[in-house]
Amino acid sequence: MTATATTTGARPARRRTIAGSPALWLGLATFGVHLAANPHYGLFRDELYFIVCGLHPDFGYVDQPPLIPLIAAASYKLFGTALTPLRLAPALAAAAAVALAADLARRLGGGRFAQTLAGLCVLAAPTLMTFGLLLTTHCLQPLTWLACAWIVARHIEGGDERWWLALGAVAGVSLESYYLIALFLVGLAVGVVATPLRRSLARPWIYAGAGLGLALAAPNLVWQAQHGWPFLRVVSGNLQGNLAQGPFASLLQQAFFVGSFTAPVWIAGLWGLAVRPPRPELRALAIACVTTVAIVLVTGGRAYYAAPTYPILFAAGASAAAALIVAFGMRVAPMALPILPPATLVDYMQAARLSVEDTQFQIADLGALPPIFADMFGWRELAAAIAAVYRNLPPDERAQAAFFADNYGEAAAVDLYGPPLGGPPTISGAMSYYYWGPGGASGQVLIALGRGAPDFPDVYDDIRPAGRTDAAFAKPSETGLTIWIMRRPRAPLAAIWPLLKRF
Repeated sequence: MTATATTTGARPARRRTIAGSPALWLGLATFGVHLAANPHYGLFRDELYFIVCGLHPDFGYVDQPPLIPLIAAASYKLFGTALTPLRLAPALAAAAAVALAADLARRLGGGRFAQTLAGLCVLAAPTLMTFGLLLTTHCLQPLTWLACAWIVARHIEGGDERWWLALGAVAGVSLESYYLIALFLVGLAVGVVATPLRRSLARPWIYAGAGLGLALAAPNLVWQAQHGWPFLRVVSGNLQGNLAQGPFASLLQQAFFVGSFTAPVWIAGLWGLAVRPPRPELRALAIACVTTVAIVLVTGGRAYYAAPTYPILFAAGASAAAALIVAFGMRVAPMALPILPPATLVDYMQAARLSVEDTQFQIADLGALPPIFADMFGWRELAAAIAAVYRNLPPDERAQAAFFADNYGEAAAVDLYGPPLGGPPTISGAMSYYYWGPGGASGQVLIALGRGAPDFPDVYDDIRPAGRTDAAFAKPSETGLTIWIMRRPRAPLAAIWPLLKRF
């Protein structure tokens, strides 16, 4: 009877412990924030593109694996362009990342304060807020990198080699959403070799985990190989464009992206894991984080590529003042989540002395709004303007006309928003659109956009302006554009198609 009473009494205590855990309530709070904030403004450029990619299901695309496009297309087919269901996956991933950071802090020996602070640091990091906002290839990265670190901690804690299988499964799924986790896995491999974790190399489970991860990623890797590894060409172009920034400036930008006031927390976490870890095997996590950041800095990768390493360090070093972190997060939240009307946001940024230059993730044209928000405006207006020009064509020209888009954002916008307005079919040489080809377009009549004459091979004898795009708060490069109609081609569209490739 005593044993029964003890067991019965333990269950309510366990439930109270779970219900009051920082991981649970911080995760729920994060989900609530995103559920309230994410449905505002409009579809982001990449979200438009991912929907269209997912409507062309394949094992891979020029610039990303298939998982995110398939999620985007499924949401579009079920709910149209509604933002809440489209952005449910990133919201859930952000909430899970906050909860996992708090629990990792617990596993590394942190009490309730440390767990709460670790979760708050992840919740308040501007870049991580944005990852939880948009359905892009980055939305799962903080969660999957954290999950790998959490699995390593569990393995070290209990010595069960089978945890390597779980790590392989997480890595494989992450690789089907984006390739960025490969940097962290390289760093983790260095950490395994350099610490007592190398004992696992004498057992089969770590190799089984690696095999599982590769098996899950194999369909996309085969697709990339069959198409000549186009993603590497995309990455090469991106890196060349960012090397001019320099590693020191990139490191400072990383610190801002994850929250300047949280620097004491992640620095303490790095020191704790590298110099005085609870177990020497945990140095592998410090090595993995440092190696990842070093690769990003040396290769000229964009500053936010290394952002998923910081939640790991927050969990390890949560020992600063929680109130300061919350205050900083509240100050920058309107620049990371669409919680203010655009005009109000512009006024707020001026009052708070915040600049759009502080928010750019890459070298880009800057307008009144942070680039991440500006890319959510103007797409419907652009599609409507193109549709109006198309509808005004004579019937014989309309039957063979198509819109040639300069980039995947314009192409996807007209693809998704144009049909209800009577818009034209869309073709483009940008990214995966190139592989889909000109379709049934003859090229006899093409509609294009440009500041001046269209950036197009010199093959049309008749190029005339027919309209103009205009949208408040859109990126400067995507508004105030002239709509051109091109007629009388000198060569068939199929013949010049290889010249239009833009990766």
